[in-house]
Order: sequence, then structure tokens, then C-alpha cells
Amino acid sequence: MTTPRDTPASRRVRANGDGTVYQRKDSRWEAAGYVLAPGNTRRRVRVYGTTRKEALAKLTEKIAASNRGLPVPSAQGSVAAYLTYWLENVAVHHLRENTHTRYTTCVHRYLIPGLGKKKLTKLTAKDVRTWLNQLRTTCQCCTRRIDAQRDQPRCCAAGQCCHKLLPPLTLTYIHSVLKSALEHAVREEEIPRNVARNVRTGTPRPRRFEPLTTNEARQLLAATRGHRLHALFELALHTGLRKGELLGLRWEDLDLDAGTAAIRRTLQRTSAGGLTTLPTKTRASERRIALPSRCLHSLKLYREQQQREREAAGTTWQHDGHVFTTVQGRPIDPTNLTRAFTTLLRKAGLRRIRFHDLRHSTATLLLEQGVELVVIKELLGHAHIGVTATVYAHVRLRLQRDAIDTLGTALVGRETTETARSDGDEPPPCTALVR
Repeated sequence: MTTPRDTPASRRVRANGDGTVYQRKDSRWEAAGYVLAPGNTRRRVRVYGTTRKEALAKLTEKIAASNRGLPVPSAQGSVAAYLTYWLENVAVHHLRENTHTRYTTCVHRYLIPGLGKKKLTKLTAKDVRTWLNQLRTTCQCCTRRIDAQRDQPRCCAAGQCCHKLLPPLTLTYIHSVLKSALEHAVREEEIPRNVARNVRTGTPRPRRFEPLTTNEARQLLAATRGHRLHALFELALHTGLRKGELLGLRWEDLDLDAGTAAIRRTLQRTSAGGLTTLPTKTRASERRIALPSRCLHSLKLYREQQQREREAAGTTWQHDGHVFTTVQGRPIDPTNLTRAFTTLLRKAGLRRIRFHDLRHSTATLLLEQGVELVVIKELLGHAHIGVTATVYAHVRLRLQRDAIDTLGTALVGRETTETARSDGDEPPPCTALVR
């Protein structure tokens, strides 16, 4: 009579649902069992090991994950194949054209050359971390073969590496694109988890910007007087609107009698559609703001000027309702506005800044005037007040000095009061000191 102990290990009967384990002719051990698959179906999987214990452990791990509701990965292709699929079939429908272009550049320049050959199901957090560390310390002239595109050899081709490393913000952006792609792979049950989320790249320092001071802002406004787009620059500095929001304004969005403006759209140049009017950056960016009296006066004068230009242009006038247009009535290209702004800075004798720094200048000047952070958040159209607090956490030296002087005055006043008390008679215990 044969007992279970006498039965060979490869023929022992396992419980129902535990799968089977047996030894192959090549001496390896194979374990097979049914696990959860995408679409709420079940699929038979096979794992291998050099010993029975190793193969059984692999199968047990897969069955345990299946019992927790994690489907077995179905992707069999490489990371490069999935990233290409994600860009062409998923991201293109959820991102703006310019954002999709930046994602595509990031994928083809960094992600596919670095991780593209790995199997999607085999990608680990260690692989991502190792690749990011290598990207952080590798000269881009060498990695991207920039030397080969130059007429004369430089950097690594000449034996003198310039150590052109990627900025921390760029590394964080590359990491975020990879996380977005893998997150969708998890959502489609291609992989069980997003391994890129387990990698920490650190929080990069925000980009430093030098907003205009009060005197510099006055110089700029003085330089814009007499300029055709004086109303635009004045509105930008008083309200902090983005460049695209300013150029996307239509006369129907303005209520000059009530002194308000409805921010509903933005104007951008895309590679496919040219100058295109799009919805605002976020839902919070769609807002109604109050206009200062100076801007209302400038806008009324600009509307009269635009009417004279329309009469002078005659049949060549091509107006579609935008507030700020060219002499022929067409929308203003954002690049041309940047050129005009740079010329005005040079005329005013000011340092060169970005047009977007006018937005930072507005917020900083409002903070200096003691305006509440929540009011600035509503004016700028930030989604959360934490964004406003983070971006404008800097405090000018004058504000620091005012705060320190206020504290010093309070401390000196306290000492003076205590000295006066010690010199004279003590006040009655029931008397409260009123300041």
C-alpha cells in the first residue's frame, strides 16, 4: 500500500485551486495555475524554478495577488512600444497640442533611449531609479550625440567634456511623464502597479524670478505711453493676466460700464492649427475680475483707436472680435508681443525679464501692499491657494525689514514699560494695561 509520504514530490496531489507543480525533463520545475486576468476572466499561467520550492513560491505569489484582485499583467511588449501607443492613442485625446508635443519630445529624447528596450512587465523601480541617476550625471552632449551635429568637434568629441547636465526641473518633468504613462497602463490592467511612483526624485528648487519693483513698474508704464498696445501692457501689470489670456480677450468679455472682465479663453500658436483660441488653462482659470479705473480709461481709448484703424484698413480689415489685434484686425502672435515687450524694456532702460514676470510682479506688488493671499489667488486664477503661497513665498528685503522693525518696536516698548514700572509705584493688581 502506498502512503502519501511514499509518493514522489512531483506527483503529490495539491488542493483544488492551488495549481500543479511537476519536474520537467530538463530537470527544471514548472508550476501552473489559474489567476485573475483583465476583463474579469481567468487565465492559466506557468512559472519555472530550479527547485520545487522556488517554482511553488512563484506560483503562490501570483495566486495570492490574484486573490487580492490584482489581475495578471497582459502586456508582452517593450516600454518603447507602450509609450508609442500611449502617445498616439491616449495622450493625444487628453492633452493640449503644445503639451502633447512636449510629451512626445520627452519620450523620444529620453524615455525610449533609456528604458525603451525593457519589457513593460519586467520594469522595476530599481530600473527607473538607476536610469534617472545615470541621466542626472551624464553629459547631454555625449548622450544625445550633439557633437556629431556640429561642424567642429567640441566637448566629448574633442576630449574636453563640458558636463552639460540636465536641470533638476527637467529631470522631474521626465519622471512625471513616465509616471503618467505607467499610470494609464495600470488603469488598463497592463501592469499591476506603477513602479515609477516608488521612485523619489526630490523636490527641485523653484525657478528664481526677479519681479519688477514699484519704481521699475512706473518706468515701464511711462515707456508704454504712446505705444499702440499701451492698454495691453497696463492691463497686464494691473491684473496679472497671462499672455494667452490677454491676447484671447474679446470685446464681448469686457463690461466697461461695470468695470469687469470675464476670462474664458486663451490664444496660443500650435504647430497644426496656427493661432488657435482654446479654453483657459484650468477650470479655476475661468474667472471674472474687476478692472481698475486706469485700465478702463485706456481700453476705451484703445477701442476708439481700433475703430479708426478699421476705417483706414477698409476691405483688408479682418476682425473676429479680439480686443488686442494687429493694424489689420488679426489676432496678435504671442511671439510678436514678446518682441515688442523686449523693445519696451530696452527703451525704458530696464533689465530684461520675461513677459510672464509681469504676472509675478503684479502678485508681488499686491503682497507688498498688504493684499490678502486669497484675493491674489482669485485674481491670478490659481486652482489652489497653496500654489499661490508656494510661488510667492519670497518676501522682499523691505518687507523683512518692516516685520523686524515692528517686532523690535514691540520689544523696546515692552522694556520701556517694564522700566517705568520699576521706577515708580506698582499699579494695582486689578488694573489692566491698555496699549
